[in-house]
Amino acid sequence: MKFAKLALASLLVLALSATAWAGEIVINGSTTVLPIMQKVAEAYMAANPSATLSVSGGGSGNGIKALIDGTTNICMASRQMKDKEIDLAKEKGVAPKEISIAMDALLPVVHPSSKVKDLSIEQLKDIFMGKITNWKEVGGADGAIVVISRDTSSGTYETWEEKVMHKEKVFPAALLQASNGAVVQAVSKNKNAIGYIGIGYLDKSLKALSVNGIMGTAETALSGKYPIARHLYLYTNGEPAGEVGSIVKYVLDPAKGQKAVAEVGYVPLTK
Repeated sequence: MKFAKLALASLLVLALSATAWAGEIVINGSTTVLPIMQKVAEAYMAANPSATLSVSGGGSGNGIKALIDGTTNICMASRQMKDKEIDLAKEKGVAPKEISIAMDALLPVVHPSSKVKDLSIEQLKDIFMGKITNWKEVGGADGAIVVISRDTSSGTYETWEEKVMHKEKVFPAALLQASNGAVVQAVSKNKNAIGYIGIGYLDKSLKALSVNGIMGTAETALSGKYPIARHLYLYTNGEPAGEVGSIVKYVLDPAKGQKAVAEVGYVPLTK
């Protein structure tokens, strides 16, 4: 039974042993990439009944740490590894191999009742720095803005910090969430909230805002027109081989893994 073999954890990193279990492929990291790899794992195990894949999401930083520590076979990441992480990996005999598997548009999201439809990068920055504090300052109804952000171990947070905050910090009063799913829940239940999520997590409980007049879509992410687009990655220790190599090949196959990318709402690299 394939579902019995698949360990799914969208909010917290599962406790992992010092080394992966014999015969099991452990996949750990970004909650943005998580839906892709959950779907891939189910399909891969259906096609390969002898394979056992364990998939968990606890943030890009935690996945990278697990790769460096040797407790995951494949790391999911919504950002590139930092130089200091690569150096630490090399010190421990790990040679990170970066594989881009999809594109993502990072979307600012609000409650569906919000009057606001578009914000500039500068307005977003000022909101997340606590300089703009009321929705009426940006064309919305009178109400104090509730800022929802990802925690600092998240690759999504780091992308937001780079592309929106321009290295400024999100202000301390922001409510930090451990996953994309938690941001969805928090924003959908608060008419004055604003947060940000990967495009694959957008549903009818939220309204996505355009940024600088451009809506985040598959087309604008691939073309580079959308200002908060990014690649999504897998990392392995060295060139992927054996079962790990087969999984990576499956993810990159236009008719298999790339189809799964599109099905969960992200942007495939191949048509």
